[in-house]
Amino acid sequence: MTKGSGARDNKSVLALPPALDTIVRDLHAAGFRALIVGGAVRDALLGHNSKDIDIEVYGIAYDRLAELLAKHGRTDLVGKSFGVVKLTTHGGDTCDFGVPRRDNKIGLGHRDFQSTFDPSITPQEAASRRDFTINAMAYDPVSGELLDFFGGETDLKQRVLRATSDAFSEDPLRVLRGMQFACRFDLTLDPSIAELSRSIADQYSTLPKERVAEEFMKWAVKSSHPGRLVSYLVEAGWIVHFPEIQRMIGIPQDPEWHPEGEVAFHTMLVTNAAANIAARENVEGDDRAVLLFSALSHDFAKADTTALRERNGRMRLTAFGHEAAGGPLARAFLTRIGIKSAIVDQVVPLVENHLAHSSIGRDATPRAVRRLAARLAPASITQLIRLIEADHSGRPPLPAELPEGAIRIRDMAAAEDVALQPQGALILGRHVMPYFGGRAGPHIGEVTRAAYEAQLDGAFSTEAEAEQWLAHHIKEKGVECLPESN
Repeated sequence: MTKGSGARDNKSVLALPPALDTIVRDLHAAGFRALIVGGAVRDALLGHNSKDIDIEVYGIAYDRLAELLAKHGRTDLVGKSFGVVKLTTHGGDTCDFGVPRRDNKIGLGHRDFQSTFDPSITPQEAASRRDFTINAMAYDPVSGELLDFFGGETDLKQRVLRATSDAFSEDPLRVLRGMQFACRFDLTLDPSIAELSRSIADQYSTLPKERVAEEFMKWAVKSSHPGRLVSYLVEAGWIVHFPEIQRMIGIPQDPEWHPEGEVAFHTMLVTNAAANIAARENVEGDDRAVLLFSALSHDFAKADTTALRERNGRMRLTAFGHEAAGGPLARAFLTRIGIKSAIVDQVVPLVENHLAHSSIGRDATPRAVRRLAARLAPASITQLIRLIEADHSGRPPLPAELPEGAIRIRDMAAAEDVALQPQGALILGRHVMPYFGGRAGPHIGEVTRAAYEAQLDGAFSTEAEAEQWLAHHIKEKGVECLPESN
């Protein structure tokens, strides 16, 4: 086949693991064509290895495919309604094998499709149902042919995100998929897809929250250029669904502190810097999501707090209090799009303390840094330092570097052993209970909290010192030591 008919010779696009290669060749020998499809082909053309490999098998019925694959390992038929067989080979390789399908829209919702499976479906027909041209390519590992019916390889080279067809508008989730693809692969939005996206903007409410969260998580975990987020959402007409982001657009900043310009532009530079820091320090998974979401939301409250105020004898744009006010806004945004609480609970204190280097950092003391670590939990000072560096680096042409106050906090946190978590409490309920005859109640919590506050202040640092402090505290409060109850 020639490139003009949708395929070209390329023997080295994608190499399968030996066990999967054997299966594909066995299927080929039996008269069935097996093609690698979707993201694995796209990633291979970009020079990346893909952990997820999907293979479509042509000219075969689903039950027959499952029967043949069962000879090569453990099969899971949970994807039968989508025509998918999940295979784990005897050697441990995993892959999704499927039969091609046609999808027909039968309602307004994201899931309102009727799938038809037919062994006579051609590779071009199957590719036409895919969302973007960069995802509609297929690769034949036996012949070495790249099947590219819609110009996906050219779009990859030109960094353009383009829809395979007007059927793109049948599924509103594709707009958010496009968002994370644009930010992952540094793609510009083709005008035709922007128009299609705007035409279905009112269908956002039909999307399940978990699918919205999935696409934003991919943005946070995988984006190399996360700062494309705002321009994409604006062009697609979907920015209105994310008011915390939209409200940053056009909010001015003092040019001496922020020569890069308004808040939304600064925020996108900060997310790009955060992605670079994550790559440098091998921050992945949920930890990367915490960093990217805190970078995205750290200045949400500037829309409410920015004003001209007198500072050092002249009027300047300031946003006093935006750190504390930003925490609730970050929580509301992340919760609404379905991000899990374990991530949200770390992002919020990072947002609320992202200017700590400008306050306690100027004259960092062990007490202040210990208290900062406790205030940040379940996030950590190490995470805060990354956010501060990203924030400080999003102000070109000012240098991208960690400010001196953050360096002092970082070094003090290491010396106090609180870089990754706050100090553990030396006084627990079991230490306090004997003073109250073993009786539980709110008085136990009151004493343990007072003890921890004293510990953070440096009143004691060992168990022996802690017990001495506790005995003195109980006596000072006028509580007599009671015998333990039976």
